[in-house]
Order: sequence, then structure tokens, then C-alpha cells
Amino acid sequence: MASVTGEDSKKLKLYSYWRSSCSCRVRIALKLKGLDYEYIAVNLLKGDQKSPEFLKLNPLGYVPVLVDGDIVVADSFAILLYLEEKYPQHPLLPKELQKRALNYQAANLVSSNIQPLQNLPVLGYIQEKLGADEKVVWAQTNIRKGFAALEKLLENYAGKYATGNEVFLADLFLAPQIDGGVRRFNVDMNEFPLLSRIYKAYKELPAFEDAMPERQPDAPPEARA
Repeated sequence: MASVTGEDSKKLKLYSYWRSSCSCRVRIALKLKGLDYEYIAVNLLKGDQKSPEFLKLNPLGYVPVLVDGDIVVADSFAILLYLEEKYPQHPLLPKELQKRALNYQAANLVSSNIQPLQNLPVLGYIQEKLGADEKVVWAQTNIRKGFAALEKLLENYAGKYATGNEVFLADLFLAPQIDGGVRRFNVDMNEFPLLSRIYKAYKELPAFEDAMPERQPDAPPEARA
């Protein structure tokens, strides 16, 4: 693992991998809330997440992990809720209960029913058992299924963004998931006009664009091009 910024022990520390959509959710939140943090790169391809040092932070061996002083929080959903409670500036959750529930539902649809089916261990297993072509088909099939569900879930609520005209929790899950679907798995977004529209809106927001994979310090040169 490589630290890429200062050594201020009081600063928030985010253990992240450049292409991790789960890490991207947290990076967006930190940007929106104006929180300075130290980026600590965890190279998943080299197995940094399996090191004894990292497993002390998250026994599951997944990124992201946030360290805030003596507090260690793993899992993007848990991290986002922690940040929301401790750092209330730029709220990630709306006050209206129905809209708040909608944000939980959309975020959970991504985090439980799309992203886990396209993560590195799953894709590696499918490639080993069925071949590289089937790996892509698997990812595309599950992403399209999830995107179709999101289109129906949000059709009566979406504004400029997922649940209205303000950025909330659901957007932090949707932006990296759509970006990954397009860039990594070549999902045809013409099937999903609502998601395509809000994806374009995200590109106008510096907090979102600065958190994208190609802008991270551990992104390889070919990803930055």
C-alpha cells in the first residue's frame, strides 16, 4: 500500500483503489462535504488487500476503509452514514421520509444487487470456470437487469438527479456504477434514458468528476489518457 499525500495524523485517511466503484462513492462524499483526506492506495491486482496490515483494518479485505482518528470504518455504505452523522455539511439524505427511503432503496439496489456481481473475485471465478467472454456477458447481464429496475424505481421521482433536483445518497451510488457500466463493460445506455440523462448531469459536478477513477493518483497512465 502506498500513501500518496501528507502525513498529518489528524487528517481523514481513505484506503482506496482507483477503479473501485465502492471507493468512488466515498470519494464523492468527501468532496461534497469539503473534507480533506489522505489517499492511501490499495492495489487490488497486486493483493495489497490481503496484507496483514490491511486485514487489521478490514478482515474481509475489501476497500474502501476510512480512518478518522481512532475510528476505523469499512464498507462504503457504513462509511457514508458515518460521514453523514459526524460531518452534516452538504447532507446526503433528504429530510422527507419517503424520499429518504427511496435513496436507501436505490443505493442498496446498486450495492447489493449490481456491484457485488461484477467485482474482481466474482469475475475472476467466472473467467476461470467459463472463460473471459462469459465474464463480460455475466457482468453486462446483471448490470442491465439492475439498471432496468432503477429506471422503474426512479421514473416518478427523478429530476436533474436520481431523486430530484438535489444530489443525495442515491447519486453517489449511481454515478460510479453507471460510469463502470459504460467504461468497463460497454453497456448500451440507450436502453436506459433516465440513467443516461442523470449521468450527463453528474459530469457537470466537480465533486463527481474529481472522484472518478481516471483522476485518482494510483490510476495507471493509460487510464488517464
